[in-house]
Amino acid sequence: MDDIKKVLKEGGAVILPTETVYGLFAQALNQEAVRWVYQLKKRPLSKAMNLNVASLKEILAYSQNQPPYLEKLYRAFLPGPLTIILEANAKVPPWINSGGRSVGFRVPRHAETLEIIRETGPLIGPSANLSGDESGKAFSQISHNFNQQLIGLADDSAISGLDSTVLDLSDGPAKILRQGALTQADLLAAVPEIPFK
Repeated sequence: MDDIKKVLKEGGAVILPTETVYGLFAQALNQEAVRWVYQLKKRPLSKAMNLNVASLKEILAYSQNQPPYLEKLYRAFLPGPLTIILEANAKVPPWINSGGRSVGFRVPRHAETLEIIRETGPLIGPSANLSGDESGKAFSQISHNFNQQLIGLADDSAISGLDSTVLDLSDGPAKILRQGALTQADLLAAVPEIPFK
């Protein structure tokens, strides 16, 4: 794993597993590294990236006006297949959220990937595929798709293939922007305070 950490610290991109799909990870605060991932994926610059972090403390460090139940939500579901969108603060660079007012946070449930995030993060980690293609689920296929130019960590057995649920808490009532592994009922069962419409 030291070679993976070295590539990240030098501004490169790597393929890492999560509990949902593989991601294309790079250091979020390095503009060139983020631009490289956009180029690799052929992803439009207008599509914002999430911050992959390893703790609630980091979520608080890059967001503001957090809801009072955030810690309860974190303890119930993270690490896990949930992306939480919050109001961004001034520490979030414009190349992450396209200069928008919100930013998504992800804490993947995969021990090695979390260790790498803890040491080298925050990281971006969009799905390891070309933009518009199906999310990456098999390491060998992803490596082939990117012409074997990226190193990474293969762990196909960890991949569920089901994307994370995206929960927007950045403005007004809570909204699920993408239905994934967790349902509204799952979220409310653990955190009834979430103000869905």
